[in-house]
Amino acid sequence: MNAAKRLEIFRRLHEDNPDPKTELSYSTPFELLIAVILSAQATDVGVNKATARLYPVANTPQAIYDLGVEGLSEYIKTIGLYNSKAKNVIETCRMLVELHGGEVPQTREALEALPGVGRKTANVVLNTAFRQLAMAVDTHIFRVSNRTGIAPGKNVVEVENKLMKFVPKDYLLDAHHWLILHGRYVCVARKPRCGSCRIEDLCEYKAKTSDD
Repeated sequence: MNAAKRLEIFRRLHEDNPDPKTELSYSTPFELLIAVILSAQATDVGVNKATARLYPVANTPQAIYDLGVEGLSEYIKTIGLYNSKAKNVIETCRMLVELHGGEVPQTREALEALPGVGRKTANVVLNTAFRQLAMAVDTHIFRVSNRTGIAPGKNVVEVENKLMKFVPKDYLLDAHHWLILHGRYVCVARKPRCGSCRIEDLCEYKAKTSDD
C-alpha cells in the first residue's frame, strides 16, 4: 500500500470520528491501567461492569492493595481469569505504592515491570492516558493492518513497528483507537462488513478478493 492510500484512509477515519476514545471507562491513568490489565481475554463491556462496582469503593493503588486478593476478587469475579488477574493487580498496586509513590509511571520499561502488564498494555496506557506516540496492537488491529494492507506483518511487534513507521504523522496519536474500533465494528473477523466500510475502495483485501 502506498503513502497516498494510507493518508486517505486515516483522513476518512478522522473525518468520521475526530476525537476517538477507548471504550474502557476510566477517570485517571491508574483506573485505565487496572482496566486494561483486567481486559485481557475479556470484553470492555464486562470490564466496565466490574470496575463500576470496584472504583467507587477503591480506585487508588493503596485502596485496592488494602482489599487484598480475596477482597478484589469479589469485585472482578465476573471477568475471565479473575484469580490470576487479582494477584497481578494487587502486586502491581504494591509496586506502584512502594516504587512509584502511588503514581503510574510514564515509561514503557517501568510499566512492563508491573505484573500483568505486557507491551500491549503498556502502549495503551502510554497512548491513551499520557498521549504519547505508541501503538498497542491487539487482535483487531493485527487483523485490520494485515487485511487492509496498511501494515502487514507476521507478528504483533512487526505490525506495531510498521504502523509507527507508515501511519501519517498527523494521525499517529489516535490511530490506535481508529483501527481498533474499525476492527471491532466493521472489519470483523469472520465476515467483514465491506459494503458499509468507509475505506472499502482503498482496501487491498477487497481489491484482492475482487480479482480472484
